[in-house]
Amino acid sequence: MKILVCISKTPDTTAKIAFTDNNTKYDANGVQWIINPYDEWYALVRAIELKEADASHAIHLISVGNADAEPILRKALALGGDEAIRVNIDSDDAYVIATQIATVVKDGGYDLILTGKETIDHNGSSLGGMVAEMLDLPYISLATKLEMDGSVAKATREIDGGQELDEVATPVVISAQKGMAEARIPNMRGIMAARTKPLKVVEPAACEALTATVSFEMPPAKAGVKLVAPDQVEELVRLLREEAKIV
Repeated sequence: MKILVCISKTPDTTAKIAFTDNNTKYDANGVQWIINPYDEWYALVRAIELKEADASHAIHLISVGNADAEPILRKALALGGDEAIRVNIDSDDAYVIATQIATVVKDGGYDLILTGKETIDHNGSSLGGMVAEMLDLPYISLATKLEMDGSVAKATREIDGGQELDEVATPVVISAQKGMAEARIPNMRGIMAARTKPLKVVEPAACEALTATVSFEMPPAKAGVKLVAPDQVEELVRLLREEAKIV
């Protein structure tokens, strides 16, 4: 089975948030870039676990971005990917990114396409569905468990009031969230091996972005905490109604 794991470059969760160009671009100066945690901890690690259970599986990685995405692809290779593909275009538009991934999948003969449920910077949660639609493939979103029975994928999803078990024949696109796997750290052997694993750069397919960033803005500063004595119930009710707007 050929598995393709979608890898996105995101700022470290402790990175300072600032904007440039009249608040239309994220200020990347001094930012430490990491693999999007949902892609790494859940989608990639689950793919590695599947390969550990069946060594005939192959794990390919794909990232859409400039050359500065290559270090995170190397880390993903160190964790257990077999080879990587970087599509040479920098875009924040989900449609453009999905188009590039779908184009690679069409020529790659992949059985299972895994992606994290969303990226921690944009929180769009739309990529997996777009890729599946473009390829006319079934899509299972927000999976917390994934097992393979030959060419059948069995995925568990959380739903209101319980869980849902879906079974679908491959090829299929699945987005992963917490519960799918446990985070891993690359070992020295994996790090050394990653240096020589294939990392292919391909030029992007023609595609026009459907969205553009108008501006970013920071959320309003949080107000200070007001402490109310236990015996001042009326004052607490007033604050909840007039300031917290709870009626």
